Amino acid sequence: MLGQACKPGMTDEGEINIVLSKKKDPDNSQSEDVKQTLTCFKEGFNCTQAVLSTYGPQFGLDRESAVRIAKAFGSGMGMGETCGAVAGALMVIGLKHAGLKGRSLFSKDRTGEIAREFVARFKARNGTTECKELLGCDVSSFGGLKTAKKEKHFKKRCPKFVQDAAEILEEILEEGQKK
Repeated sequence: MLGQACKPGMTDEGEINIVLSKKKDPDNSQSEDVKQTLTCFKEGFNCTQAVLSTYGPQFGLDRESAVRIAKAFGSGMGMGETCGAVAGALMVIGLKHAGLKGRSLFSKDRTGEIAREFVARFKARNGTTECKELLGCDVSSFGGLKTAKKEKHFKKRCPKFVQDAAEILEEILEEGQKK
């Protein structure tokens, strides 16, 4: 089966240009969207961008806007706080479930409940949602960021968290379709 890979670039006008390229899929155990999310991350998107740019378009958010919106959320918002992959998944849950009526929000939508379920599942797999705890160093400090880069935490550890977030998100989205 063929999957799509993300290749971010910039146009001369400073606009984000996302090229999708076809790549062979040697492992059929993951969905195409999980594979695309991982490919986007491995090819240069931050964790939040990888999740939101893959799943956001399914709920009306164009890919370029997703990449722009998500830029500041990677590495726990650059401060080692909530994992960017978690933040991206929560944004997708909001896109799907947050109700709007006119100009006011529905107060009875299930977005908060579904978000809490996502967080509980992510914590069950990883013990925490905090980037600095997941990475084992505080990326908000110069020394912690230096350690993370030197020990290649972003390449060695983060793909698992991106994959977990995408898999859990898919489970939750599928469960929502069955209800």
